[in-house]
Amino acid sequence: MKYDTIEPSRDTFVYTHADYVITWTKANGQSVRGHNFVWYNQIPSWVTSGAFANATLISILQNHIANEGGHYNGEVYAWDVVNEPFNDDGTWRSDVWYNTIGPAFVPIAFTAARAALPTAKLYVNDYNIETIGAKSTAHYTLAQQMLAQGISYQGIGCQGHLIVGEAPATSSVVSNFARFAALGMEWALTELDIRMTLPETTALLTQQAADYTAIVNACLQSTACVGITTWDTSDDYSWVPSTFSGQGDALLFDSNKQPKPAYFSVADALAAATTSSHFV
Repeated sequence: MKYDTIEPSRDTFVYTHADYVITWTKANGQSVRGHNFVWYNQIPSWVTSGAFANATLISILQNHIANEGGHYNGEVYAWDVVNEPFNDDGTWRSDVWYNTIGPAFVPIAFTAARAALPTAKLYVNDYNIETIGAKSTAHYTLAQQMLAQGISYQGIGCQGHLIVGEAPATSSVVSNFARFAALGMEWALTELDIRMTLPETTALLTQQAADYTAIVNACLQSTACVGITTWDTSDDYSWVPSTFSGQGDALLFDSNKQPKPAYFSVADALAAATTSSHFV
């Protein structure tokens, strides 16, 4: 559902692969969150090299969202409208959207998304925002500003790309997202995985299971947390090894599709939860 796949050339929209995902999930009784409309990455060259003026790029963005969002209206429960807009220090990321349009690209995208998707929950999605810090505070400030402007903005997606032995404390995550909940927003773990330095050992697997428990419990202890999604299912499909050299084995199932200790720790945490699902 990313820009370069959906609109590889201007006004040419290709839905074949994304339609397959929608059809499969509906057939298997699952729900879909759209990902994404606006990102600094995976933008087709006709956009990044077009040298478009502000007004033209705004029109291009609005047209893309109207077309894709309209195509999937009623098929998704949530959509990551904007993905990874900030650097880790809380400053705006330099990309074609920010450099041409400025920070207004975010409310512009959300306004277009709401028109195309009248009922979907609209999200900003990012990594390294699990606890209170410069980046998560930049998101909190953005949320305050957008809501004050009357922009329809329902949720913050916490990607949750973590490292074994470095996962944040449950209480720290809960405290961070309590700020967003106080604004009337929800949040979700959207791309959860916890990678380790290879080779895998029993000690690393044990620690990974504990880290998964901690982050899952953060969601369970927050009434504003509405979901947990892992970034693929088994280690052989993980994005980690191709991005972080010498690291991997980040998911709940190993490369042979067998459940790991982390799978059982997550299952135990969910079974012990005192809150019931409030997903709608």
